[in-house]
Amino acid sequence: MTPASGNAASYFVDRHIAEGQSDKVAFKEWGTGRSLTYGALAQNSGQFAGALLRAGIQPEQRIAVLVHDQIEFPEIFWGGLKSGVIPVLLNTLLAAPLYETILNDSRAVALFVSEALYETVKPILEKNTYLKHVVVVGDAPFGCVSYADFVAGAEELPTFEASPDEVAFWLYSSGSTGSPKGVTHVHGNLQATADTYGAQVLGITSDDIVYSAAKFFFAYGLGNAMTFPMSVGATTILFAGRPTPDVVLDIIAKENPTLFCGVPTLYAAMVAHMDASGTPKTALRQCISAGEALPENVGQRWTALVGTDILDGVGSTEMLHIFLSNAPGDVEYGTSGTAVPGYDLRLVTDEGSEAGPGELGELLVRGASSASGYWNNRSKSRATFEGEWTRTGDKYERRADGRYVYCGRTDDMFKVSGIWISPFEVESALVNHPAVLEAAVVAHQDDEGLEKPRAIIVLEADAPDDLEDILKQHVKDTIGLWKYPRWIDVVDELPKTATGKIQRFKLRKDVS
Repeated sequence: MTPASGNAASYFVDRHIAEGQSDKVAFKEWGTGRSLTYGALAQNSGQFAGALLRAGIQPEQRIAVLVHDQIEFPEIFWGGLKSGVIPVLLNTLLAAPLYETILNDSRAVALFVSEALYETVKPILEKNTYLKHVVVVGDAPFGCVSYADFVAGAEELPTFEASPDEVAFWLYSSGSTGSPKGVTHVHGNLQATADTYGAQVLGITSDDIVYSAAKFFFAYGLGNAMTFPMSVGATTILFAGRPTPDVVLDIIAKENPTLFCGVPTLYAAMVAHMDASGTPKTALRQCISAGEALPENVGQRWTALVGTDILDGVGSTEMLHIFLSNAPGDVEYGTSGTAVPGYDLRLVTDEGSEAGPGELGELLVRGASSASGYWNNRSKSRATFEGEWTRTGDKYERRADGRYVYCGRTDDMFKVSGIWISPFEVESALVNHPAVLEAAVVAHQDDEGLEKPRAIIVLEADAPDDLEDILKQHVKDTIGLWKYPRWIDVVDELPKTATGKIQRFKLRKDVS
């Protein structure tokens, strides 16, 4: 059924009431006993829309949403869309200076913040000249209003008439290469991802139960936990805390999700945990991964332990979700698969020509879910969004059989002895060794000023004294004599964005 209004809330929220699904559970919180039906979501989001209007917040103004994965989040998100107000979804793991930058950049007039996150942003609130309201989800400290009080007694509003091409919400890019950018998405983008990846790759149905370790504020998590299940009337398990391997496996064992959505770092840690503590029985029919390319050995080990493949895919904040993926029954670990139905892909060389099979090129994508641009960043918008095509910043090789193989970020690639080196290829070889849990590779200059690979690794187990020599030889034997890391540093953890992407730009600074 296509809604009369182009407002995404008509399709994802209101439609389910008209189709008699009011009593179906949309969201269920792990560990709290709270849940939210589709009927309650429709009512509560409409009332939240009324509360925004009552507070003097007008259509097209921005509200910042710094809220954990809890049932108030979908009420705020869809209530914002219902009112024509634009929710700006914020990463819950940042530090105060970055929140200050984003709040000033977005000029949000209201901040909705989980009680547990209030102390983080408290020092920057007094200086902000745009915020008129600070609403705390939970017990409100002195001087703030609670979410319950903000909404209490507000009139339930009908859904605001909007065009599918009208800006609906913002996300801020994860900042794997620097400062976050405000990415503006229109109403139609949400259904575009549901109609493509959600329907044609996942094959999601109303009987599915979804658990996404990736959070709502992440484009990948928003699609997993909100867009896809709500497109068919399925149920999502929410967990507000940190998704550690033991907790995630406990949720999978006890809540019986049929779809699990993780990131490579988490899958690697879960495999290590299961190797040590055993594998739970699951109801999983499908698992997916995105954020970074999934190391081949992690996928193989997961399948051997759990009995379910991981569909490794590629998406971006700019495209809202996955546009290149392995598919059910067509999984080849070590590749990113083929184009998701509804998307077109190109590989372009540094000279601007089309890359042929086996030739390295930057990946460009075309599809209906592309963002309308970056807020307040015209030069970056023009460099990234080229007409119908969006530059991903990822280097790929397309094999003769049409499958794509990830070769790193455009700014991560470097040459050794005149030959391009993909940090990801060296990292994959390193994590293939049983002693290595995670690895990152960056360019580092030797005494002659020539760039060579430097590896920074996290160990999975106690290592022998000659581990460095063992790993260098392992890489030589696996991918080539000239690709081995000339230096290997062992650390406790790698710097990552909240979405699990390794921040190599920080490592480049640390080793320079």
